[in-house]
Amino acid sequence: MRLILVRHGQTKSNVRHIIDTATPGPGLTKLGRQQADALPAALAAEQVDAIYASTLVRTQQTAAPLCAARDLAPRVRAGIREIEAGDFEGKRDKTSVHDFVSTELSWVRGDLDRAMPGGQTGRETLARFDDVVAEAEAAGHSRVVFVSHGSMIRTWSGARASNVDVEFVYRNPLNNTGVVVLDGTMASGWTVLAWQDRAMGPGLDDEGASGAVADDSRLD
Repeated sequence: MRLILVRHGQTKSNVRHIIDTATPGPGLTKLGRQQADALPAALAAEQVDAIYASTLVRTQQTAAPLCAARDLAPRVRAGIREIEAGDFEGKRDKTSVHDFVSTELSWVRGDLDRAMPGGQTGRETLARFDDVVAEAEAAGHSRVVFVSHGSMIRTWSGARASNVDVEFVYRNPLNNTGVVVLDGTMASGWTVLAWQDRAMGPGLDDEGASGAVADDSRLD
């Protein structure tokens, strides 16, 4: 199965560099809507059998133009929502952001029983995303789009793909509507085919407003 993981468009929380993972969350900014509108053309060459979005408003708004272009109803699933920030929810200070990123990277390294302070363990977080991937696979889809979240996409891809490691994940954050494409199955494992950290459309990046976690990922 070809799995196309798309980060949502820009939100005000991204602009303000706030860790924001609670449901339903904010909607898209003007730029975020433009980023979402660019997805149908950017993915025009891709066959798409189904489009999934998380329970957060921003992913459903991002998925809407692509769903309309493909005449597909979005499949909304809680399992692909953002990593739950726990005690870091609403924070923007460097220590909180660093500790959030350190926890997600520990999961990529395999320390899956470590918990986000006040939140889920890595095992629980990856398992809920796995469940939605398994659902799409069981439905017989060959090419699927998941509109999800930056930390969730990076962490799941880093933990499940055989050809990227924790250093790669750390050095390659996803800007809004960045895309990771993987090929594989739940039984055989996954391979990253493409990791595009820029917005899917010319002139639509706002790197300075890509979010608190992306900022930390670029720190040396």
